[in-house]
Amino acid sequence: MFTEITDASKLVVQKLQGWLDSAIVMLPNFVIAILVVIVFYFIAKITARILKGALSRFVRNQSVVSLILSISSFIIVIIGLTVALGVLKLDKTVTSVLAGVGVIGLALGFAFQDAAANLISGVIMAVQSPINVGDIIESQGVLGTVKEIGLRATTIFNPKGQDVVIPNRLIFQNVYTHYTINGSRRIDLVCGISYGDDLDKVEQVSVRAIEQIPYLLPGKKVEFFYQEFGDSSINFVVRYWVHFKKQPDFLQAQSDGIKNLKKAFDNNGITIPFPIRTLDFGIKGGEKLSDVLNKQKS
Repeated sequence: MFTEITDASKLVVQKLQGWLDSAIVMLPNFVIAILVVIVFYFIAKITARILKGALSRFVRNQSVVSLILSISSFIIVIIGLTVALGVLKLDKTVTSVLAGVGVIGLALGFAFQDAAANLISGVIMAVQSPINVGDIIESQGVLGTVKEIGLRATTIFNPKGQDVVIPNRLIFQNVYTHYTINGSRRIDLVCGISYGDDLDKVEQVSVRAIEQIPYLLPGKKVEFFYQEFGDSSINFVVRYWVHFKKQPDFLQAQSDGIKNLKKAFDNNGITIPFPIRTLDFGIKGGEKLSDVLNKQKS
């Protein structure tokens, strides 16, 4: 019994001795591997800095710049790790591990299809989409300024001061409205005038009032169209174009249009009627309120 314990202890000591000898032999390689990783890390940082300065001169979309910098840094770090593992003579082991990771990754891909779709959509949006940080868009019922385009989601800053995060695939796969890409926007101002006003006069006065706005888009004429016979008014729309870079540009142009129309109508005796409601007090209809009250008194 004592002999067996002695033999077992010798085997353990021999095994530990072997590991210690291997560690001593591999120590220089381990130090070199660490230095290789550090060197490649700094190379990735320097390369990203150089690429950022170069790309910023030619690429307007900052999301594309960020994407290229991330990919380049990732590739350089992976190369550094591969070289370090080669120094440690673990490249074959790593190859086997990566094969297993690939199988696991395939299974996870099916489990996280939405996350993968958001990632792919983010890459495509950064490279091909006209959406850029600072643009005003409307997507999924959300209107606001693009604050950040990430690889998973896009952050939109709405006019109420809130950040709204929308998954990239919902923007990429669905219809969205881009307001700032053309640098201009049309205001459709709807109003109504009374049935007793002269329609030709109303059109002339309305167009002149809108033309007094000093920042209208050159080359775009003010358009006026009657739309319908309303319950208490004849309704029309006056359309005009302005430069558009931010949401207040649109709101200010709309506000100035309303003020100009109201002032012009007041100066020319044109009436914007109140809604009219008829109250019917008779069973058969058409009875006057005074008649009904007189019947009740009697």
